[in-house]
Amino acid sequence: MRYAHADVEAGTLSSLRSSRMLAAGTGLRVVAAPAVMALVLNASYTAAAIVFVVAAVTDWFDGRLARRWGVTTRLGAFLDTTADKLLVATALIALVSVHRASPWVAFIIIGREFTILGLRAAVESGGRRFDTSMLGKWKATVQFVAITLAILRPDVVIAGAYLDQWAMVIAALVTAWSGIDYIVQFAAALRE
Repeated sequence: MRYAHADVEAGTLSSLRSSRMLAAGTGLRVVAAPAVMALVLNASYTAAAIVFVVAAVTDWFDGRLARRWGVTTRLGAFLDTTADKLLVATALIALVSVHRASPWVAFIIIGREFTILGLRAAVESGGRRFDTSMLGKWKATVQFVAITLAILRPDVVIAGAYLDQWAMVIAALVTAWSGIDYIVQFAAALRE
């Protein structure tokens, strides 16, 4: 004979385990951020790229698994996006410091990230959901690829610039585009 409370407890325990696993992925990105910065600043580019890619991959798995397991929460979504922004911002600051990223590109990307973080807080404080758009997901992927290329700096030159420099320009454009898209999408919520 099965008891109803046993199913609830088992489901709760499973959700708790799933939530802890997802939190570990988010925590890994937070811990990886200063590690990537330190490795880049010490010219340990291969190690920095490995740590960065592992951290970036956890972002993809976290989102996919959270939806599959049905353990998405507002707090989890906020912490997840904050961890991503921290990872990207610290990597960009380090890359600017070693002259592998333009300060202007870093400003566009980091400025957009903080602007959208504030927009998310304002929209959600008004009781509305702020779901990540497909463009926002593409933005993250493009940023992760561009930063990885900048860390590794392959010896590929196109029209006088390294491949990673072109990738960074594309990342800045996609980042700005997705930011404008969010602002337009939630402009009404800001006026309320």
